[in-house]
Amino acid sequence: MTEKEPRTTYVKSDCGGGVAGMRRFSHEAMATTYEVLVVHEDERYARQAAAAAFGEVDRLEAELSRFIDNSDVSKINRLAAVEPVVVGLATFECLEISRRIFNETGGAFDITIGSLLKCRRSGEGKPRTPTEDELAAAIKRTGTDLLKLNEDEHTVAASVEGVQVDLGGMGKGYAVDQMAKLLREWSIDVALISGGYSSVLALDRPAEMKGWPVTLSHPGKGRRTLARLEFQGRAVSGSGVQKGGHIINPRTGMPVTGRRAAWSVAPDAATGDALSTAFMIMAPEEIEDYCRGRKDVAAIVIQEAEGGREETLRFGRWDDMVSA
Repeated sequence: MTEKEPRTTYVKSDCGGGVAGMRRFSHEAMATTYEVLVVHEDERYARQAAAAAFGEVDRLEAELSRFIDNSDVSKINRLAAVEPVVVGLATFECLEISRRIFNETGGAFDITIGSLLKCRRSGEGKPRTPTEDELAAAIKRTGTDLLKLNEDEHTVAASVEGVQVDLGGMGKGYAVDQMAKLLREWSIDVALISGGYSSVLALDRPAEMKGWPVTLSHPGKGRRTLARLEFQGRAVSGSGVQKGGHIINPRTGMPVTGRRAAWSVAPDAATGDALSTAFMIMAPEEIEDYCRGRKDVAAIVIQEAEGGREETLRFGRWDDMVSA
């Protein structure tokens, strides 16, 4: 597992003109471009609401990013064993969501992947092969179940020293969800919110449309279309393997092979982000079992088949949730 690869697997809005009061705004944050499409008759009001939503993203980045020295995540990553630290509400909610998805996916989604990522990269960030001892030590510091959450005091502690948290696999989706909440507080209910090319959350659809149009595109050359969706009240998220990059399987500590990209449909963007990452790792039968037990989740996975071919697998009640 690693951070989202937004330029290799695409979740793209296709909205253009033709809808009265359609407004489009964008903002750079969390190493990607956030975009908001809203339908509102007052352009100035819509712009103010979008600015407030983007301000929320900036606030969340300061709290959740492992690259900011005084962020909550950086504080967690400096913890000694069993030493608790108080974190903000957003960080605690992200940890709770991550723990839930970790348990539901049998550890396929794991935010404590930092030690494994570090031992597989050189000081210049290039891929390297760790020694057996390095890999064994990193595996001992990996596992979201190593984090102890205290809901009453909003503290987190690690049961072993050296646990490294990385919210890159779901932090952008969480920010998209919080933007949606803020827009609703501004009484803007018809909106589409995206966090780069990896996460899209649709609120209510415009009256002129069956749903918000979104395209899922193959991450290879030509970017062929896999699906055209029209949906509302759901999130679509994607994960993929960048050329020369790796997604690490936290269960084994080894790079993922044989899987090209994965998408999820979920009730919210944070869950969707986490699941699309987990679906890059889980076996097809695991994904099928997961989606079968959850009517509000679906998946598409591209994986290698015999003879160097690719096959596209679909899971869940896809047609019940979106119009392709």
